[in-house]
Amino acid sequence: MSEQPIKGLVFDMDGLLFDSERVVQKSWNEVGRQMGFGERFGDHIYHTIGFNVVRREEYFKEHVSPDFPMEEFTENTRRIYHRIMEEDGVDRKPGAEELLKYAKEHGYRLALATSSRELHAQLLLKKYGLFDYFDGAVYGNMVSAGKPDPEIYLKACASIQVLPEFAIALEDAPSGIRSAAAAGMRPVMIPDLVEPDEAVLELVWRRFDTLYDVIDLLESDFQNS
Repeated sequence: MSEQPIKGLVFDMDGLLFDSERVVQKSWNEVGRQMGFGERFGDHIYHTIGFNVVRREEYFKEHVSPDFPMEEFTENTRRIYHRIMEEDGVDRKPGAEELLKYAKEHGYRLALATSSRELHAQLLLKKYGLFDYFDGAVYGNMVSAGKPDPEIYLKACASIQVLPEFAIALEDAPSGIRSAAAAGMRPVMIPDLVEPDEAVLELVWRRFDTLYDVIDLLESDFQNS
């Protein structure tokens, strides 16, 4: 049986379009030292990639302390994150703009589905020239349930008027893969900080090393098979 043609691409942002998860990790390490949580607090990112603020708070209260000061932690990490971004910037992931440009030129509908808040995400996308490629976007502050719940991907598909079965989701994180699969999309994984385990791999439609590989996928014969 031939697969449905692809009409839309929905992108995660942090760790997929930008090498920003490592900046987050640096900020967590610095704040962790300041707040007395140890030298390697940033290692918690390996367990929380793709989480929104609410899910991260639940994680910290379960795994660090029931009284974890999330508001103070978030305020401090945002301040340090923005300082690092101002001082050092952040790299776009290999193939990010090339894929967006190719997909746009070939008539695909493009959406963003990021756990980051709208203000932060838009500032980053505009600063690095990627914002205008997108036809729709859903941000972390626009959903009631974060990844791996399918809400964000269902809303992202609706924002570009493409049914989930006609869209692929581009993700670096296991929670995002689960979210996209639950939404009925075809999840494509380009791992960043965390490699998928067996359970996640069972949900992955394609696994690639870079976003350049997705261009090759779109150019391949499978679209016409």
